[in-house]
Amino acid sequence: MQQPMTGDPAAAPTWRFPRTFWTGNAAELCERAAYYGTFIALRTYLIRVVGLDDVQAGVVAGLFGGWIYLVPFFTGALADRMGFRRALMLAFALLTVGYGTLGVFHTLAPVLAGLALVVLGGAFVKPVITGTVAKSSDAVNRARAFSIFYMVVNIGSFTGKTIVAPMRIQMGVETVPYFSAGACLFALALVALIYRPPDDTAAQPKNLRETLQGMWMALRNLRFFALILITAGFWSIQGQLYASMPDYVLRMAGETYKPEWYANVNPLVVVLLVVAVTQLVRTWKPESSMLVAMALIPLSSLAMASSAWFAGPVKVLGLSLHPITLMMVIGIAIQGLAECFLSPKWLEFASKQAPRGREGVFLGFAHMNTFFAWIFGFIFSGYLLKTYCPEPGTLSDAVRAQHALALAGQGPLPAAYAQAHYLWYAYAGIGALSFLALVSFIWITGRLDRRAQA
Repeated sequence: MQQPMTGDPAAAPTWRFPRTFWTGNAAELCERAAYYGTFIALRTYLIRVVGLDDVQAGVVAGLFGGWIYLVPFFTGALADRMGFRRALMLAFALLTVGYGTLGVFHTLAPVLAGLALVVLGGAFVKPVITGTVAKSSDAVNRARAFSIFYMVVNIGSFTGKTIVAPMRIQMGVETVPYFSAGACLFALALVALIYRPPDDTAAQPKNLRETLQGMWMALRNLRFFALILITAGFWSIQGQLYASMPDYVLRMAGETYKPEWYANVNPLVVVLLVVAVTQLVRTWKPESSMLVAMALIPLSSLAMASSAWFAGPVKVLGLSLHPITLMMVIGIAIQGLAECFLSPKWLEFASKQAPRGREGVFLGFAHMNTFFAWIFGFIFSGYLLKTYCPEPGTLSDAVRAQHALALAGQGPLPAAYAQAHYLWYAYAGIGALSFLALVSFIWITGRLDRRAQA
């Protein structure tokens, strides 16, 4: 049985990790490809296949995206008790069935059941894989381990969205969940045949009371919880790649455009830069690295809004680009750079709060910032889209005809879309407030620390 790395303070930094680390990351890549492949198309699927409106689709997608980040707080504790390997096998079985249900059934009740299975399965994957990364590394190499993990997450995200774009266009959005089911079935086989986590059962909770004590230990860390709420502002903006951007692009530019590929700019930037940025900020306090991310994130929303400032196609390196294409790519690239400063340091910070044997609990709880962000961001985006960038099928026949002609280059968009870019101004404001909140957090905690040392 492989043993966890010891954390010798004299050990030299290394990029070498045990086989369990790489197997866990391979399973994570499959799960992320499945999740993002379906998630990028989920609102469109709910509107066009299931028959929901913008607000209803926002509520369902937001609850789905949010709960998949809340439930790990509980499944992380269960994973600690039942063992990481069994937890992962259960997770990928649930995910395979859940995504398959979305492909087979297209009415609301079975779709909600399928989404619930995906939530439960995904909620086991998150704390188990991040716990595997923590247990397979030591204090010297943990930042490097999490930078590799986050790079793998983004490779999975990139792969899934790349594959589903032609599927959506050529075969319909209802076929996308079949890809996700296949990716999870492959991961299930991988875990069953290869994954063997470190044996650390002696430090794991033995009963429900001890498990609840571990949860309370995470909850009462007030600084940790405050940063969860502050960084939720960041993720509510990043979440618009899935909440607002796909339908915004299809409604403002046309069905032949590929928002899935625009969204891929984010993981591409992360894969290219996350290791370099992690090295740059390796000696920084987590809060300082997060502050850079919080300063960048409102700029991404402003870049997306600025597509409205162009009167027609934009020439770039001899190419004629739609203004939405150009400014979405720029805005999403800024988001990717911001993530490089935030996510690895955030996971490193969270893992260091965890006592030995409680990694699953703390790293499950670390994802609660996305729980708050996804629920708020998706529901808010539903109202913003309905107000400023409505689904063409909800408009009158005359307005719908004008909209179709405009997308074909034969006239302006209807008045209903004149202020569509206001959606991005709203999120720029949320980003600015989050930045100010983090500045206040750093100032307050700094004063408390100096007072305690006096």
